[in-house]
Amino acid sequence: MPKWSSIDTVLLDMDGTLLDLYFDNHFWLEFLPRCYARKNNISEAEAVTYLKGEYEKLQGKLEWYCLDYWNQHLNIDLMPLKRQIAHLIQLRADAEPFLHALKASGRKVMLLTNAHPDSLALKVEHTRLGELIDTLLSSHQYGAPKEHQSLWQQVMDEQSLDPARTLFVDDSLSVLRSAQRFGIGHLLAVTNPDSKQPARIIDEFESVGDFTTLLGDITPL
Repeated sequence: MPKWSSIDTVLLDMDGTLLDLYFDNHFWLEFLPRCYARKNNISEAEAVTYLKGEYEKLQGKLEWYCLDYWNQHLNIDLMPLKRQIAHLIQLRADAEPFLHALKASGRKVMLLTNAHPDSLALKVEHTRLGELIDTLLSSHQYGAPKEHQSLWQQVMDEQSLDPARTLFVDDSLSVLRSAQRFGIGHLLAVTNPDSKQPARIIDEFESVGDFTTLLGDITPL
């Protein structure tokens, strides 16, 4: 578990870490294919196959997360569709007490997401993230996703952070590997990003399935 005496800053992912990933999984894997099939007069199964293929081409690239790219590529405006199911956007039950404890400890707490700024704004609109975290960063403002080393260098420089004394929490193993390669000193994986899916067993990194189990160990800075 995190060595709090060696941590000044906590960087937190959004979707699947602080927010239930069910909204995003449902949108990209079920709701959007249904809408795309209806718009293009094809079967839902055909839409699923096509979209999954398009997603796979861009995994790990900023375009994968970019609403502007998908709006143009699919000729469909995604934000109105996201708003149709925005009631599914949920803060994890264990996230708020964790954030309160981090803030009370005196550490710098920041959100770092690959989500497009419009997606980030929608999540903030439907949760208390804007009240709970002072600094909200989207990788789009740096022109590179968290999978790329350039993103980490830009964030460290802009925010004056010491990577060796930074804890980064994410549900994506590929993103955690990227942070590890850069030299982020403390890494924590989330085992249960989607409330509708079973928790994963993660051996590669220290992991957590309930942030409240960490509360008793968070010492003041």
